[in-house]
Amino acid sequence: MADHFPHTPSGLFPSRPPRPTYREPNRVRGGALSAGLGAGAAWMLFLGLLGDDLRTYVWWSLLAGAVAWAAAWVLTRQGDRGVAAGVAISVGVAWSAAAIAVAVRWGMSGDWPLW
Repeated sequence: MADHFPHTPSGLFPSRPPRPTYREPNRVRGGALSAGLGAGAAWMLFLGLLGDDLRTYVWWSLLAGAVAWAAAWVLTRQGDRGVAAGVAISVGVAWSAAAIAVAVRWGMSGDWPLW
C-alpha cells in the first residue's frame, strides 16, 4: 500500500522556508540616471553662471540646488527614480564645489565670503 501522506523531515538536513524576493517596481536604469546627471549638471551650471563673483555664485547654486531637489522629489514620487537620483547626485557635486570654493577663499583671505 502506498502512503499518500507527505513525510515529515527527519531533521538530519534542516531546511528553511525560501526567502522572499523583493523587486523594485521602478528600477533605476543607466540611461535615466545619465539623463538626470546631465540635466542636473546643466541646470546647476547655467544658474551658477548668473553669479558674477563667489558670493552670488554660491547663493545662485544654493537656490538652484533647492529647486532641483524639489524637482527630484517630485520625480521620485512619480516613479522616475533614475532621473531623480541623477539630479540629486549632480546637485551634491555642485554644492560640494561651491563649499570648497568658499573654504579656499575663507582660508586664504581670513574673511567670510558670503556676507
